[in-house]
Amino acid sequence: MSSLFDLTGRTALITGSARGIGFSLARGLAQAGARVIINGTREETVAPAVATLKSEGFDILGRAFDVTNETDVAAAFKAWDDAEVAIDILINNAGIQFRKPLVELGLADWQRVIDTNLTSAFIVGKEAARRMIARGNGGKVINIGSLTSEGARPTVGAYTAAKGGIKMLTRAMSAEWGPFDIQANAIGPGYILTDMNKPLIDDARFDAWVKSSNPSQRWGKPDELAGTAVYLASAASSYVNGQIIFVDGGWLSVL
Repeated sequence: MSSLFDLTGRTALITGSARGIGFSLARGLAQAGARVIINGTREETVAPAVATLKSEGFDILGRAFDVTNETDVAAAFKAWDDAEVAIDILINNAGIQFRKPLVELGLADWQRVIDTNLTSAFIVGKEAARRMIARGNGGKVINIGSLTSEGARPTVGAYTAAKGGIKMLTRAMSAEWGPFDIQANAIGPGYILTDMNKPLIDDARFDAWVKSSNPSQRWGKPDELAGTAVYLASAASSYVNGQIIFVDGGWLSVL
């Protein structure tokens, strides 16, 4: 059974993985045997993350580039082609949050959230899939969704639209790339203890609401997403395609 989850010999690119959920996913896939490429927008954040995981004995690469910039993404994949680095697993994790009521939200901020959380998954996903298809060995694409892939909350309209889009983009990827033995799935994290959620964690009323509205009665931890990511990246999920798995402590089940 353990061989089903073994990622030895596979290479995974995880966008937005210099910290937070992405970093925990990187460590999890590395522990399962994968070579992992750390990504972020700035080298000064990517390099320490790479160094940390290398110090733990893992096979880690790093590259800073803007996932919303098609030229930057294409250049990164060209560099990996030249270095004979074949990406078998892609996790589209890069994301930002911006809280403001829709009637006060400017178009530039709306577009920035959509581009980072949704459009980047399309840009990076198509570059990875083109190469997976050409190699003929299949592959795995894992998109990071959210509870807002399924339901809305006030003040996060752009994020909700983007993460709802992630659910349907995942299904579109599965429909088009499934015939090439590429499985595209998504993970929908619940309320997780991350830097991005710090304003909510520090809000006593919101913190109490999260705990009282969730059957698990607590926030999730970033490393609690790693097992699902390893499953979706491995042979264990070879007939799972187009799904979004919510890792939310049961939150959606009691709505």
